[in-house]
Amino acid sequence: MAPPSMPRLIIASHNKGKIREFTEILGHHWEISPQGDHGVPEVAETGATFVENALIKARHACRATGCAALADDSGLVVPTLGGDPGLRSARYSGNGDQANNALLLENMAPLSGADRSAFYIAVLVILQHADDPTPLIAEGRWSGSIATAPRGDGGFGYDPLFIPDGESRHAAELTAEEKNLISHRGKALMGLIKLAQA
Repeated sequence: MAPPSMPRLIIASHNKGKIREFTEILGHHWEISPQGDHGVPEVAETGATFVENALIKARHACRATGCAALADDSGLVVPTLGGDPGLRSARYSGNGDQANNALLLENMAPLSGADRSAFYIAVLVILQHADDPTPLIAEGRWSGSIATAPRGDGGFGYDPLFIPDGESRHAAELTAEEKNLISHRGKALMGLIKLAQA
């Protein structure tokens, strides 16, 4: 159990993979508590950008719990596909991670070389309360390319297809520790910690 001196932070997500990564990285700085533990439902992501969606989710969790909240909006961007899956990354196929990966492979089947370049992006927001006018906001990006077939059992989302720049392994083949050091979410979390400590 976290010491009483640690501030409480509600994670505005029901995604088990994200909650695990947040807890691994932020658990030394905050007392982490997922919004599901407080009966907070998901909220519609109606923003036009990653930062707008993150703010919507953080504000919703703050309002429901009366505590500070962390939210992220993240996704995979393939420039050759006009930025898809982008904001719709989690809902790309409408049928979960495996179907999302299959649809991405189908849509990228004619592409090769540099046309298979992609990047993950994560935008993280911390609000102290629902009407906080000065949110902490951090962004991280992770560049790579999309493989022609999935590999690996780790991670979540598009990790089985994503090959980080400078790596021969797919993101789903990295250990949690390796991924946290170099991923879009890991970079954004480190930036957020620096902002919070400033």
